[in-house]
Amino acid sequence: MSEGITAAAIEQVLRAKLAPTQLEVIDESGAHAGHAGANGTGFGTHFRVRIASPLFEGKSRVARHRVVYDSLQHFIDQGLHALAIEVL
Repeated sequence: MSEGITAAAIEQVLRAKLAPTQLEVIDESGAHAGHAGANGTGFGTHFRVRIASPLFEGKSRVARHRVVYDSLQHFIDQGLHALAIEVL
């Protein structure tokens, strides 16, 4: 279930896999209460990631987003419903 998905857990995985030079993970779940994918707790379903990583160099915007999604597949499988990605 998505109750175990936290901004800190997402940040830890992204730091380990993408070695970002800038990273901010924001849980926006509370703003989506009652929306599709919300779990009723106000946490763990909707996140915004702002990230810069040397691994993005030479990749298209779509490819950069795919790298982030692939890194977080475990969370998506657990119920992460929405992920807004801002590549810096």
